[in-house]
Formats: sequence, C-alpha cells, structure tokens
Amino acid sequence: MNKYLSDVRDVFALLGLLPALQLQLFAETQTTLLNQPGNDLSPEMKTYYHRRLIDYAEPDLVYDQFASKYPIPKGGGKTIEFRRYTPLRKALTPLTEGVTPAGNKLNVTAMTATVDQYGDFIEISDMLEMTAIDRNVEEATKLLGSQAGRTMDTITREVVCAGTNKMFAPKVASDGTKTDIWLRKDITAESTLTPAVVRKAVAKLKRHNATPINGSFVWVIHPDITCDLTGDPEWVESHKYASPEEIYNGEIGRIGNSRFVESTEAKIIGPGFIFGSASGNGVSRMTLHTQLDTTGSKDIYPEEEITAEQAAELTQRITGGETVKIYVGGKEATISTVTAGTAGTGKFTVQETIKDVEAGEVICGYGAGADGSAIYCSMLIAANAYGTTDIEGMGLEHIVKQRGSAGTADPLNQRSTTGWKATKVAERLVEEYMLRVEHSSREFGYVAESN
Repeated sequence: MNKYLSDVRDVFALLGLLPALQLQLFAETQTTLLNQPGNDLSPEMKTYYHRRLIDYAEPDLVYDQFASKYPIPKGGGKTIEFRRYTPLRKALTPLTEGVTPAGNKLNVTAMTATVDQYGDFIEISDMLEMTAIDRNVEEATKLLGSQAGRTMDTITREVVCAGTNKMFAPKVASDGTKTDIWLRKDITAESTLTPAVVRKAVAKLKRHNATPINGSFVWVIHPDITCDLTGDPEWVESHKYASPEEIYNGEIGRIGNSRFVESTEAKIIGPGFIFGSASGNGVSRMTLHTQLDTTGSKDIYPEEEITAEQAAELTQRITGGETVKIYVGGKEATISTVTAGTAGTGKFTVQETIKDVEAGEVICGYGAGADGSAIYCSMLIAANAYGTTDIEGMGLEHIVKQRGSAGTADPLNQRSTTGWKATKVAERLVEEYMLRVEHSSREFGYVAESN
C-alpha cells in the first residue's frame, strides 16, 4: 500500500472508522485528487466531513433535543408558523337520547417566527498540499462542530430562559430556617436547588396538565449545580437506570420522575460588570476597604486598585447616559463618578448615602444577587413547551474551500477555509409547560459569571 493510502488508513483507524471505510474508494480517486488544481475534496470526503461536523455539534444540542421540530420545506420561505392548540373543556353535560350535541372546534393560536442564518469559518494557510484527507481539516471540524452546536443551543436557550413562568428557590439557613424569596436580588448562596424545590417545581407544571417527556420531566442544569444535587440520598445516577442506554445527551441522573441533563451552557446570570465586559478584563465583584459607619458616606473605597483605564471607561459609560448601579454590602447605589487610585484610595462616588457596612463586604455589579451571588437558571421542561425550526437542506452545512478556489481574492493560492453555516429559530409555545427556577450555589455562587 502506498504512503497516501497508509496515511488514510492511519487517520480513519484513529477515528474508529476503518471497518466501515472502503479504502478501494480512495485508491480509485487518489490520482485524480492529487492532479486536480487545488486538490479538491472528493464527494465522499465532503460527505464524511459534513457528518463529522454534525457528530461534533450534536452533544452540545442540549436544549434542542427537547424541542418540538417544525422544519420549513425547501422553497417555503423564511417564516414559520407555530400553532398552539387550546385544551378542550370537560364535557360534563349529559347527552340527550337521540339529540346530537353542538360539538366543539379547534381553538388555534398562530405564532410566527423568522429564521436567521449563523456561521463561522477557520482560515488555514497552505492546507491540502499532498492529500485531500488532512488532519488540519479534521481538527478544524472538531472545533467548528462544537462551536456550531453551542451557538445553536444558546439561541434556543435564550428563548427558553426568557419565559414568563418562574420561581425562586428559598433561602435555607444552616439551622434549617427557610425564608421565601420573591426578588432576584434577594437570592444568596443559601438559595439552592434541592429535592424539595425540584418536587415543588414539578407540582407547578402538573397543575397545568403539562405532559412529561417520555414519562419524565426534564431539567437542564449547570455542572456547578450537579455538585449540589449528587450527594443527596434521593439522587440516582444515570448508569444505575434500569435501561441506561435510553438516556439523553448530557443526562447524569434523576430524582423521582425528574431527569437531569447537565450542560455548561445552562444559563447563569452573574453580577453586572463594574468595569470592562465578558469579552475581556471584566470586573463584577470587588471588596469594601473602608468601613461605612452609622453616619454613612457617598464615597465608596474598594480594596482593589482602580486603574486610570478603568476609570476612563466607566466615566465614558456614565457621561454617555448609562445608569451604572452597584450593591455595597447588599445595599443598592448608583455611581455618579469614579476616581482612579491604588488599593484603598480609588473610589466610587454614589448618589445615595450608604450606612452600616463592614469592611470586607462585597461590592458587586447590578442584576444578580445583592450579595454578589450568581443566579443559576435551571430549566424544567415538559413536552411541547417550545419549538425550533430550520430550512430543509440548510439546517447545518459544512463548507470547505481549497486553495485556489477564491480566485482574485487569493492570487497566490495561499489560503483555504473550512466553516459552517446554519439557519435557526426557536419559539416558546406554551409558557406553562416550562419553568425557570432561579437559585444560586453554595460552592460556586460567589465566583460564577454570566455565560
């Protein structure tokens, strides 16, 4: 076997695909491939990489696996009409012998949505020099497949997690004292997802006659929350199921008739950024350096340095019309000005007088727990709660462009690209069939950031 076919064999052996691969297929095409301008991929290899992209994307499609699918036929336009059917009332009036009743009719609510297109690519210099099968393509496909899966799942996540049906986990002190929570800002690290909260949430869905998915209700939770639940005696790990082969992507266990799917993409709402942003150098939590006594003060001195760049960035936001709020020891304040300085000398000047806060308390951005706790949005899902759609033939496409295919844009045949493109939209169908449970985490609530 020549070196080309040997390399093919080694690549596919590593991928565990050798038994299903007909190497003779490549023996018949290798001469043609190597002699073609740009070393074009064969149709078989294009199909292979397309399937690999989907394989890499599917494990990240956690939310999508519980959606009702509404494909748009090719040529059917960009708009999809989702339909929600209102349940019929009980028929409690006895029938009269020989008399035909008035009957009933479908009550349909139409909901329309328009698909959007998403995608990305990687540019690789001087790729495919000697062969159409290249490890660079394989590695790029892994990265792009994961990105595509996470992107499409996050699109669905943002729609699902924006639902109107929600509840807050109560705060449970170390002595067992329970305090109900009614506002997001009051959530602390003592407000956690417990079996008792799970049962209450399921009961709320059942009250609306929500239908389980394959006999169970489904939760999507973050790995941080797995840490809180798995030590509970009610927890049953997925590998201990009677039929462990019938599990969802990411499923890790169950409590009662609730099955739990773990995903790093489960939504987290962290404190807002005081400086910077999630894309880089974001600061959402600081520490109070100077105690605020009973007299109080409008000058707030953090333990951390405030750099000139940070002060300039925040000042620009404020003068541009943005209202920047923070919590100081759990007390809300609005920043008027910021002064750069070293630890204990830089300061925020706020509009309100803040009193009775000890040194060492948290200064944090607005939007999550007032004590700096991140909010975890664990989703409880029943059947037919939401839908997703794509255009037939355009759901997820893998695109490889060899060197020389860009014409005048690549005059020296130096670049090739591999990428993905997809169409997607998601829509909530029945608010009562999904429930967002907001809570925090004892272990990770004070360090987690928005995702």
